[in-house]
Amino acid sequence: MSNPKIAVIQFPGSNTERETALALRRVGAEPVPVLWNDPYEKSRACDGFIVTGGFSYEDRSRAGIIAALDPLLMVLKQENRKGKPLLGICNGAQILVESGIVPGARDYRLAMALTDNKRIRDGKVVGTGYFNEWIHLLLHVPPERTQFTWTLQEKELLRIPLAHAQGRFLMPPPVRTSVRHNHQLVFRYATPDGDIQPDFPTNPNGSVDNAAGICNPAGTAMALMPHPERTPVGDGIFRSLVAAVREQFTPVSVPELEWNPPPVQLDTYRPGGHTLELVVELIITDNEARSVETALNNRGLPVAIRRFLHWEITTEDRPPAALRNQILSTGELINTNKERLTTCEPAPAGFTLLVQAREDLIGRQKLESLRRHFGLQGLTSLRRGVIWQVESSELPPAELEQKVLATHILFNRYSHYAFRYERILPSEN
Repeated sequence: MSNPKIAVIQFPGSNTERETALALRRVGAEPVPVLWNDPYEKSRACDGFIVTGGFSYEDRSRAGIIAALDPLLMVLKQENRKGKPLLGICNGAQILVESGIVPGARDYRLAMALTDNKRIRDGKVVGTGYFNEWIHLLLHVPPERTQFTWTLQEKELLRIPLAHAQGRFLMPPPVRTSVRHNHQLVFRYATPDGDIQPDFPTNPNGSVDNAAGICNPAGTAMALMPHPERTPVGDGIFRSLVAAVREQFTPVSVPELEWNPPPVQLDTYRPGGHTLELVVELIITDNEARSVETALNNRGLPVAIRRFLHWEITTEDRPPAALRNQILSTGELINTNKERLTTCEPAPAGFTLLVQAREDLIGRQKLESLRRHFGLQGLTSLRRGVIWQVESSELPPAELEQKVLATHILFNRYSHYAFRYERILPSEN
């Protein structure tokens, strides 16, 4: 067989295509650059696929979701069902998770999340956000379990780099149980000796079960957060992919992951007693809102999108009038060079959602800054959220809400809370 042709899939913002191509050449494959807007026949002519790392669409809304809704993903699903290998690296892993390809629940239902890093030591959060380091990966399944581990040794340990801000695997308990039972937890973060320790620095992002790479039930698709393409040490993963193509790897006979969660039930947002709310909007073009709007329009949903930041500040006692101005004067919650306080009027031709992270690491950082650096005491909690206002002149509000929520573009139920937002704040806000 001639050198297998492996598509290197790139979306706007991808940035590791060169390293990926070099890794493929090192193991005897022919990399084929494929852009998101290339004719689909170019992808279908390839023997396998790698969705590269980077920051597709600048991680707008959240990492991977807009690319996951691109029609090209339907092509990749079709080709992967034929047994062609599909590897997502870093941002590519986020795309595979958001598209439902991994962990491979029936009908590609969303079944997990890749969310903000949380570095934990002795039960305390010692760091959040983007992290770049060399780490150790332990092969946690038999090599023959997946198309990406064929040529590796049993329990092989790889030292490769990692660089991401949203790499923490989260999943509901039933999915976690199925992933472990089906041997879909392919790679785990480990010590240099191969021990699994849940704390930082062994686990660099707080992933459940030290998860670094998870495959679909058939072993033909894998979401991997670290970067094997950036070092020859990781070549075994690409060599396995090529061997699987050449030797016609037989997908593992494991049933689809059964996961049928109930529909999301949206409660109405009601803050607690001593709460100060701030709603902030951009005074410049909101590219994030425009990208979400365009993605939905491209899926046949004629919508207009507005986006606001929402700050929920809880105090020990009734917040004094001066507190609002004190908080605003710090510049921590609003940048007046490009933002302003506003109200969020109801959307009669649509709906309004407030989305908050289940673990609000940004809100926690802001709270500590207001306390320590600005001496603002009496603050008990601070939560950051995003208000999404969705309207359409063509669809009834109930139908509009149902169809937009089905895309998961506004939130991931495993890493976010979502509420109906119907409050009208005083005009001075």
